[in-house]
Amino acid sequence: METSSPARATKSPIQGLRWYIVGLLCLASELNYFDRQTLSVLAQTIQNDLHLTTVQYADITSWFLVSYTVMYLVTGRIVDAIGVRWSFLIFVTGWSVATMLHGLAHTAAQLSAYRFLLGAMEAAIFPAGMKAVAEWFPLRERILATGIFNGGTSVGGALAAPVVAGIALTWGWRAAFVFAGLLGFVWVVAWLLVYQRPRDHARLGAKELALIESDTAGAPPAAKVSLRQLLGMKTVWGCMLVRAVTDPFTYFVLFWIPKYLQQERGFSLADIGKLSWIPFVGLALGNLTGGAAPAQLMKLGWSYNRARKTMIGLASTVIPICCLSLTQVPSAGVVLGLISVAVFFHAVWLNIALPAEVLPSHVVGTVTGAAGCLGGIAGIIAQQLTGWTVQNYSFTPLFIVGSVLHLTAFALVGQMVGKLGVVQTVGPAPARVAAA
Repeated sequence: METSSPARATKSPIQGLRWYIVGLLCLASELNYFDRQTLSVLAQTIQNDLHLTTVQYADITSWFLVSYTVMYLVTGRIVDAIGVRWSFLIFVTGWSVATMLHGLAHTAAQLSAYRFLLGAMEAAIFPAGMKAVAEWFPLRERILATGIFNGGTSVGGALAAPVVAGIALTWGWRAAFVFAGLLGFVWVVAWLLVYQRPRDHARLGAKELALIESDTAGAPPAAKVSLRQLLGMKTVWGCMLVRAVTDPFTYFVLFWIPKYLQQERGFSLADIGKLSWIPFVGLALGNLTGGAAPAQLMKLGWSYNRARKTMIGLASTVIPICCLSLTQVPSAGVVLGLISVAVFFHAVWLNIALPAEVLPSHVVGTVTGAAGCLGGIAGIIAQQLTGWTVQNYSFTPLFIVGSVLHLTAFALVGQMVGKLGVVQTVGPAPARVAAA
């Protein structure tokens, strides 16, 4: 477990150190999604080479989600127990090894096993990342920091398409997995050199530390909280159910959009490398917009709650229009544009930010993990339904279902999560203690 050291500032401080920290977190999420997206980019190529059916591909992606789902809950508790520094060290190393093992696969069973291991290791990214954001940023800056951190996921997805396709076309698809895994070891070295908790960091100035701790100054010491106690809170269930409703959309974008473009829109692997990164640029811009727009609205005098819910409501309105339009347009170019707009607004939602917006930092890892676990269960079910639907019908029913997910989640925020930007005390006597 991480502990604070009595002597902290021993070197000249780095101004704005918290933004360098979130930059490092952004790179971690970028690697996380680059690694998992490698299979999606190569899906059709691997299917052809190993003679896999579409249902077998769905099974392989589902095994990733099985371990991802279970370990999401476990890693949330691990992160809160041993801290962010050691959690990232262990799990980034683990998922890098798992990625490289994909290059050894010759059967669906082997791919499923390596995918299972990858899911178990990658599950730590959001509990650890959101806990780091909660520790390093005051409440009013957390949504922007979350947008930057989560923006790495879409950058990783965008880079995966041209880089992975280029490596596969030059050296074969197995080399692409080896390359993706090696990148993680470079990041781990940088992490060990840079990261400490705010009070332990020798390069963090007193003024910035005071800003970081401004929301918790004078607050009582964090009490140990059981998962059972957390599950007794409506707010926690609201955060979890939002993930259960919206995460299947995330997994559909990651695992099926490249295949959809190849199978139903006639894209080749070379086309995927040239064009399928475009929706992930939309995803990256959406993450940044979802974090920056509320911050700008608050500068105009809006409350945190009003600013965030306005952006969530806007996103929830635009996504259904895009999804339903996708079932009608014949042009592949227009389809790519509609997908890009839909994933832009999906990212604006920033569903992973909710626990850090309403709960104290000492339980953010656990609640993020529990929410991701429920989202993973929904994702597993969705993967199986997606594989069956695509093999027996088409992608059209999936876009129709996708059109109602975010509106449903928006209603859950209003009814269960409640007022955003108000952190609750989680303990024997829950009470609202801080407002932004």
